[in-house]
Amino acid sequence: MSDLLFSLPPVSTVAVVGSEARYPVNRIFCVGRNYADHAKEMGVEVDREAPFYFLKHAGAIVPSGATIPYPPGTSNFHYEMEFVVAIGAPAWHAPVETAMDAVFGYACGLDMTRRDLQLEARAKQRPWDFGKNFEKSAVIGPILAKAAFGAIGPQRITLAVNGTTRQDAHLTDLIWSVEELVSHLSRHYHLVPGDLIYTGTPAGVGPVVAGDTITGAVEGLAEISLAIGEPEPT
Repeated sequence: MSDLLFSLPPVSTVAVVGSEARYPVNRIFCVGRNYADHAKEMGVEVDREAPFYFLKHAGAIVPSGATIPYPPGTSNFHYEMEFVVAIGAPAWHAPVETAMDAVFGYACGLDMTRRDLQLEARAKQRPWDFGKNFEKSAVIGPILAKAAFGAIGPQRITLAVNGTTRQDAHLTDLIWSVEELVSHLSRHYHLVPGDLIYTGTPAGVGPVVAGDTITGAVEGLAEISLAIGEPEPT
């Protein structure tokens, strides 16, 4: 007999290419301002001394192909296309040179953002939680194993809304590389299998409304898609 007062929500999981087993999600680390052109369009400077992060809870995970309701509390709902890193082995104070040993694989992701709430919080020097960490805000495609993807290099990362390209960059545009991010995070957290790192978004972010369809891609990975539905009734 369980001694819990109530049942916990089910564990969020992600499909793995070529496997019946699924990847259970522990934490979602998101990197801010990791493409110079995106920082510029947001009117801020890139911090080249160290990367910085915000977190989303595991329950925010949504599989590619889903339809999500336009979220509450916002009138400026934005997409952000991202290259996602899935951790598959523990890492603690991992040197850059060996940090990739902790990586299981990669996926396409969308960091959906209530931009007006984020900017309001930023202006007041408050945390970004209301703008970033909310239900159905972390969209992800199937994870491809690291060996099958190969070396991270000049792969294109793109996003389109209703078939019109809005974001187009390359993974070489990342300010902080994957091994640098894993190494840096591992100095502040005990990284464990199930941790995801959304590595940042290129320039070209913008709003979507009910009825829009988002598609995104990173060369070598399964494409991602998301449909925006009507707000939930209150």
